[in-house]
Parts: sequence; structure tokens; C-alpha cells
Amino acid sequence: MVLAAAAALIAASGGAQAALHDRGGGLLYDDVLNVTWLQDANYAMTSGYDTDGRMNWIAANAWAANLVYHDSVRNVDYSDWRLAASTPVGATWNFNMSNNGSTDSGQNITSPHSELSYMYHVDLGLKSYYSPTDTLQPDFGIFGNGSSFGQKDVGLVKNLQSWAYWIGAENAPIPANYAPSFSTMTGHQGYFYQPSELSAWAVRPGDVAPAAPPPPPIPEPDTYALMLAGLGMLGVVARRSHLFRRTRIPASIAC
Repeated sequence: MVLAAAAALIAASGGAQAALHDRGGGLLYDDVLNVTWLQDANYAMTSGYDTDGRMNWIAANAWAANLVYHDSVRNVDYSDWRLAASTPVGATWNFNMSNNGSTDSGQNITSPHSELSYMYHVDLGLKSYYSPTDTLQPDFGIFGNGSSFGQKDVGLVKNLQSWAYWIGAENAPIPANYAPSFSTMTGHQGYFYQPSELSAWAVRPGDVAPAAPPPPPIPEPDTYALMLAGLGMLGVVARRSHLFRRTRIPASIAC
């Protein structure tokens, strides 16, 4: 019993750590960030919107804001998309470089205040170029071996680019004509010149409705006939049993 309780506790703790859920229909829900991501991290390209899915910052924001995505599982269209957001990791913005995730510019940011960095480091378990103690990690990046460029399916995410992704918010105190970004090549959060062409990944607030359960199967004609025949036999047996009880010879007469 002790072993069973321990196993249940381990299973429960593991379930509590799982933050990314496949909702079907090409949608992933993060229960810590409370946002729903497109499962396809290069949907701008695979949907035919852009030849390679890379756009400047203004175009990337416009793509996300005007995106209408049809959820084939729930038969619903979603139009409230945006680019991933970031807010200060600490009390205020701090763009001093760090590798321990304590500032808003650098690597190993695991704070939910940075949606892309949280997805990269926590949900997908990917590594930055440097460790939090400033040592080189040869297994950094989406390929797990330090390789750059290209794309890969990582965990539940499809077509994750080894490149850089735009962050939507522009309220950070960064130089004019620059915008926040996150590099999936090195796990680095910083900023890029807005006319640069980076990848775009759409996200929307909250969860999607649970998928409707499938309807119960309709019995095949032969199965249905057998069911009716079985019910009929039960009725015959019940009637015969009732008649037998009514016509049974009393014990005193039989003796």
C-alpha cells in the first residue's frame, strides 16, 4: 500500500508539471500562461500566407491580428490572435545582459513573463547557448546539438524554426525602430531591428472549449436484429415462468 501511494504521488506531481496540452485541431494550451498557441510554429508559411513565414515586425503583427483560424475539431473560427508577449521579469525592465534568466535580455529566462522563452525553456525543455552559470552548452538549440537553421518538430510543436521570432509588445525601453524578439537558435531574448525578417508565431488568450464527445455508435442491422431477438426470448422465458408459477400443483395434492 505504501508503494502504491508513493507511485500515485509521483504520477500526480508529474501531471502537475505538464503545462502544454494538445487540444486537437492544431491548437496547444499552456495552463501556466493561460494561452493557446498554434501548434504549427510556422503557420504563416504552411498556410500559404508567406513564402517562408518570415516578416518584418509590423507585417508580423498585422498577420497575427488579422488571422482567422478554423478549428476543425470544434468547428469554430478564432480571430483573436496576437504575437507572443513579454513583460518585465523583475519589478521593472532590465536590459542588462545575463545568462541566469534574471533580466529581460539574455538567456535561460524561465519566467512566465516571457511567453516565448517560457515555451522554449520550460514547455519544450530546450537549452540556451550558455548555462545559467555562463558555461557553454553544446546541446543548445532546437536540434539538441548546437546546430542552427532549419526546422524541427519538438514535443507537441510542429515546424519550430531555428531562427528568431518576433515578440509583439513594444512597451519595452529599447532603441527606436527596434522590437523585442526571441532566438530559438541560442535561447536568447533581446531585440531586433524592425525591418528585419523574423518568424512569427500566433497565440491567443485562454483555452478552447473541450471537444464534444463522439456520438454513441449505431448498431449494425445484424447486431440490432440479434438484440431484438434476445429481448424477445427474455420475454418468452418470463411469460413461461409466470404461467408455471400459476399452474404449479400444490405439494399436498402431489403427495
